[in-house]
Parts: sequence; C-alpha cells; structure tokens
Amino acid sequence: MVLVVLSSVTMGAQGAWAQAAPTAFNMCKACHKIEPGKHGLGPSLAGVFGTKTGTNWPDFKYSDAHKKANLVWNDATLTKYLGNPKGTILGEKKAFAGLRNPDEVRAVVAYLKTLRK
Repeated sequence: MVLVVLSSVTMGAQGAWAQAAPTAFNMCKACHKIEPGKHGLGPSLAGVFGTKTGTNWPDFKYSDAHKKANLVWNDATLTKYLGNPKGTILGEKKAFAGLRNPDEVRAVVAYLKTLRK
C-alpha cells in the first residue's frame, strides 16, 4: 500500500496522474511530454484523450494538417494514428512511422487515457 501512495505522489509531482508508461511510449517521449502545458517538439499529451486534433493546448502551434483533420482522439483514432500517422492525418510531417505491434498500440492508447490536465 505504501508503494501505491508513493507512486501517486510522484505522479502528482509530475503534474499528470497516470499509470506507469508502457515501454512503447518511450518513442513518444522523444517529442512529447506528459506534464500539463509542457511541450517538446510536439505538444504535451496530458489530457489529449477526448479532444479534437490540433486543439488540446491553445499555446501550442499545431500543424495545419492536425488543425484541419477534424478528428477526436479516442480509442479508434489513436489506434489508427499510432499504427500509421501519415495515413491517418493527411499532410502529417512527423518522422514517427508508427507502432507495428498491436499490443504496443493498445498499451499506449490505454496510457494516454490516464493522462490528465
């Protein structure tokens, strides 16, 4: 029980309540942060689940492709995007080619659902 409490405190200190990130999320961390409002090359992923593409963080300069995509980040769209970013959002310029392992995609989607603003 103490471990759970310490783990929650640590996550709270990071600014995002989340379960442990799956190994596949390491690829995402190259460009994205999970702390609310802290951006890398890409926007913070805190609170992304359930939002419309290109809108989660008003202070981040999203690409025109993401703004025009008019998708909502849910299980289906995230699964499709994580497997094939350029095939999901036309005009996507990110270097990330996608995750090929469906189990890794499911793990990353489940993790993204835990991130809160």
